[in-house]
Amino acid sequence: MSTDAFPRTPRPGRVARWAGHWIAAEPPPVPEDPSAMSGGGRHAGFSRALFRRTVELAAAPTTATIRLTADARYVLWVNGTEIGRGPARSQPYRLRYDEYDITAALTEGVNVVAVVVTYYGEATSWWMPAAGGSALGQDAALVAECVVDDELLVTDDSWRSIRSTAWTLPSDREIGLPLEIFDARQLDAGWNLVGFDDSTWPRASVVATTHTGAQGRTRPPAYPYGPLLPRGISHLGGDIVTARLAAGAVHPLPAWASDSPVARARQVLATPAREPVDAELPVPWPGDADGALHLAFDFGRIVAGIVSLDIAAAPGTHVELYYRERPYDPAADASFTDPVTGARYIARGDDEGFHAMEINGFRHAHVIVHGGAATVRGLRVREHLYPRTGEAYFTCDDEQLVALYRAAVRTVEVNSTDAYTDCPTREQRAWVGDAVVHQLVDLTTNTDWGLARNYVALSDSPRPDGILPMSVVGEIESGGGLTIGDWSLSWIHGLHNLYRYEGDEEFLRAHLSTAEGVLRWFARSLDEHGTLSDVPEWNLVDWASLFLNGRSSILTALWARGLREFAEIADALGDHGRARWARGLHERAREGFEDFWDARRGLYIDHIVDGEPRLPASQAAGAAAIVSGLAPRERWSAIARAITDPERLVVRSWIGREDGSYDLERMTEQTLRPLSADWDVESQIVIAQPFFSHVTHDAVALAGHADRLPELLRRWAAFLTDGYDTFGECWGWGTPAHGWSATPARDLVAHVLGIQPGSPGFRTARIAPRPGNLRRLAGAVPSPSGPVEVRIDGRDVEVRSPVEVEFVHPDGTTQTLPPGDHALRLR
Repeated sequence: MSTDAFPRTPRPGRVARWAGHWIAAEPPPVPEDPSAMSGGGRHAGFSRALFRRTVELAAAPTTATIRLTADARYVLWVNGTEIGRGPARSQPYRLRYDEYDITAALTEGVNVVAVVVTYYGEATSWWMPAAGGSALGQDAALVAECVVDDELLVTDDSWRSIRSTAWTLPSDREIGLPLEIFDARQLDAGWNLVGFDDSTWPRASVVATTHTGAQGRTRPPAYPYGPLLPRGISHLGGDIVTARLAAGAVHPLPAWASDSPVARARQVLATPAREPVDAELPVPWPGDADGALHLAFDFGRIVAGIVSLDIAAAPGTHVELYYRERPYDPAADASFTDPVTGARYIARGDDEGFHAMEINGFRHAHVIVHGGAATVRGLRVREHLYPRTGEAYFTCDDEQLVALYRAAVRTVEVNSTDAYTDCPTREQRAWVGDAVVHQLVDLTTNTDWGLARNYVALSDSPRPDGILPMSVVGEIESGGGLTIGDWSLSWIHGLHNLYRYEGDEEFLRAHLSTAEGVLRWFARSLDEHGTLSDVPEWNLVDWASLFLNGRSSILTALWARGLREFAEIADALGDHGRARWARGLHERAREGFEDFWDARRGLYIDHIVDGEPRLPASQAAGAAAIVSGLAPRERWSAIARAITDPERLVVRSWIGREDGSYDLERMTEQTLRPLSADWDVESQIVIAQPFFSHVTHDAVALAGHADRLPELLRRWAAFLTDGYDTFGECWGWGTPAHGWSATPARDLVAHVLGIQPGSPGFRTARIAPRPGNLRRLAGAVPSPSGPVEVRIDGRDVEVRSPVEVEFVHPDGTTQTLPPGDHALRLR
């Protein structure tokens, strides 16, 4: 074992040197013309490479750690025990590495470190390839170093590696998450165990960065990855969840029309069953040459993680797996609402079974067995989610509200992996706007704020013009094209949330310039009134039917909120010049914003076109007017009452159908011509969809009506049917577990219990309970100093806080309380 010197503890502010080399299964493709290395480059296709290194230890180690990363994804085993998966989602030029303690996994004698590295070849919804210009970044690559007591083991050409043929992709892939095809016959059993003979494997190739001036560098930092960054977030994990076998039948075996496992499963499901099968595990299948065994499994809720099928099958037996978020419906087959996720397993002929490499989210699974005999013993998922820690909770004397709190937390949980995602079932994209709701829920329900910080850091990846991508680390950012501008304003709100809850000035300072760039991008669309007009690119705000063309009250107000929040952060950092600039723009916007006020109806309208105020008004317009501070305070209460009046609210979406599906024709229509209202614009107000409701509820609370929130939140109960315990994407349609819908958890503790930071970094707490009709309620939220807890029974209140408290009674009077436990009565 090598004993090269290696600095384990880098000095603060310095990048740790790496002794490990970048290695690959074989030399990656290199452009023939060296002058082409400044751009472009040829990416290898999808592949998985296996790496092994055997080492003999004279004794079990006292300490042993390993750090590693890969392009694009790895799974690490030591002596056959899975240690971890990574790296965390990141742009290739900000590649992350992981570090693990592997002391317990090593023993005296022979040990083996084994890694499988996946390279996707083309951008996915959660990974983007590196830019061209080097041999690195074009193919599967690994760098690692293991320190065992005082000795060092690094990746170099002493490792063995092969490019595996066991995993492939279907030839006729559909849009969606990758479909795994795993032929176990092409993978040697025990390849990651001690005792496996790897003498026929080639030695790994050491890969050098090959750009002009690289001088053959093979160790990090190297282009295109640069200095490798620590993971920055906790490692993922979760429970093992077993599915219930719901039904079984034998179907005729069709002539396959596709190589896709999902398409094949659909073919079988589309044929009438030949005979039923008892829905009791284990299920034997004799291997009828003309038939296919179909088993339907139900996890009872949306789960997200690594699928394992417990099956003993004859060599060459095929299993098609089809994952669904909802029960199979032939009418929805192959539609945009039907996620295209699944896998194929071809048995080796032992009892190893199928263990997925990719992470999938679903509730229902269809297992189709054909081409050989098998016994299916069960299906399970090892959830692979971000940890939830601490003592946060909410309870009250209304079980429906308690269920809503728990469902909101679970909705964020299944959308928290190595980034906040929109949904685990269809995309797993890190949308820059969606994630502000996930962040707010985590800040109020989870003591691990790593992902809340990571949201801001990961999304800080602006285009050259200053605006952020609509989704980061994936094919959307990689393409560098169209963006949703207002998503960047949600990102500024996320930065402000961290200012309030965490108050890390160094972190805030690192991201302030990007926030300014976003605000300046919008300022290019200022009109002579100081408001925003004809903002380019995709203006979304919410899936509700909003009018955002012409002079936009909604975009102006969201931008103005960003200006206020930016100014507040800049002042806290001593950057008073930037703060004055932002406040000056806010004041101009406030004056021009009066043009959107419809005094007759007591509402702010959505937009003005060619100087003509238009009638449509939305919850979004009124709420944004309040949270931005553009509406005079004396109007807030009336606006809040108007935009929450159930007699005036109407549910409308430009893209949602009443049958729960997406209206793709109408989505296309938006690209061709302006849309028109199909509701009474004079008397009706378009309600916000679940996402933008977090702004609506902020506005209601600011206007002094937080006591109404328990009733407003009951709308979310419509999602909790048929066993689902997560919130769906929109009112009546969309995916059943969408993270952007999870605002009730934050609202119940921050607005109803009223626990919020009283000063930046939660150095003090502000507690303003507004229980409404609730008599008994209690809860706790995390703070950097410990949980802040409130318990209410009638008018009696108990407060437990590690920091000073400003307690605001319902009548508006305040009390200042020192840290500790207190008993008081509501006034």
